[in-house]
Amino acid sequence: MTQQATDATFAPTGLAHAEERTYAKVTARIVPFLFICYLAAYLDRVNVGFAKLQMLNELKFSETIYGLGAGIFFLGYVLFEVPSNIVLHKVGARLWIARIMITWGLISGAMAFVSTPTMFYILRFLLGVAEAGFIPGILLYLTYWYPADRRGRITAIFLAAIPMSSIIGGPLSGWILSALSGAHGLSGWQWLFIVETVPSVLLGIITLFYLDDRVASVKWLNDEEKKIIAANVAKDTQGKEDASHLAYAFKSGRVWLLSLIYFCIASGIYIISFWLPSIIKQTGVLDPLYIGLLTAVPYIAAMIAMVLVNNNADRMRERRWHTTIPTLLAAAAAAAGIALINSIGNIGGFTSTFLVGWMTDLTHSTSASLYLFAALLVIASGLLLTLPARLINK
Repeated sequence: MTQQATDATFAPTGLAHAEERTYAKVTARIVPFLFICYLAAYLDRVNVGFAKLQMLNELKFSETIYGLGAGIFFLGYVLFEVPSNIVLHKVGARLWIARIMITWGLISGAMAFVSTPTMFYILRFLLGVAEAGFIPGILLYLTYWYPADRRGRITAIFLAAIPMSSIIGGPLSGWILSALSGAHGLSGWQWLFIVETVPSVLLGIITLFYLDDRVASVKWLNDEEKKIIAANVAKDTQGKEDASHLAYAFKSGRVWLLSLIYFCIASGIYIISFWLPSIIKQTGVLDPLYIGLLTAVPYIAAMIAMVLVNNNADRMRERRWHTTIPTLLAAAAAAAGIALINSIGNIGGFTSTFLVGWMTDLTHSTSASLYLFAALLVIASGLLLTLPARLINK
């Protein structure tokens, strides 16, 4: 065999090996850090669900007040999400993500000093404003590094911080409510906000020194590795419609349909995020630590499923059914669980959490919230099937 033939035989293998090595290095560098950042973000967003176990009685808030306050977060988030992402694209991910994390951490900590419904509403709104742009900013940031055929499983790992925040945050929140209640004259729910704000502020400061804005500026990749990433990203975006302008988003029917699907899915998710501790408490479990431990159970299953399903979706290059089937299964499980629970005794986030608070005050039960959760996920799965497979199986 000639040298030329030998080179032709082994060149593709060598290139593939270099590419895998490059992406392994990228993943090890940025994904664990972004995962931890989102874990802290989601914990600060939903820890109010645990604080509710004590603060409602102490502050004399109704379920409706809680539902409106929990949901008003999403008004601030929605109003400032697009402007925040535009600023991120202009000033760079490192500076803007650090700003987001530090400000949301400080506002979340200020929740410890809420004493009136108005203060509750204002701080929850400001928390949404502060956090706006974080998730779309991170997802945009990932497109700088990964082409579409690699992004699914990377995004799944990143978003697995949602269930992980509950796996860790549930028992931690329960322990804080029990162990620190009354310390230095503060209630357990006040300590909950104070303690859980620390990671966000610290991670925001670390972001300033750790995160890189662009591939071209990093020092931990060599020139060959930078070229591999740049070539793959360029190939991935070649020939695609320019969706970077706001006008495109508003005139695209596909964007509106995907927005409606996400509205339904997110509404269902946040019903569980904000109300699961209360639902468990209604079954007769009163110790906050035990409530926290029990909330971790479904999220352990969710985290495993997220990674496995998205890996399989990447491998098969199929997205629609990989989203529809889990959505339907979640809806069916919620509906089936109503009888058991009763017997044993983002606009989407705003709407659903407010409705649950109002329905709970009206019916004196959280059963209605589970019916709403199931219905929203069924609607989302139906809308998913209206999308042409060729548009999303990429």
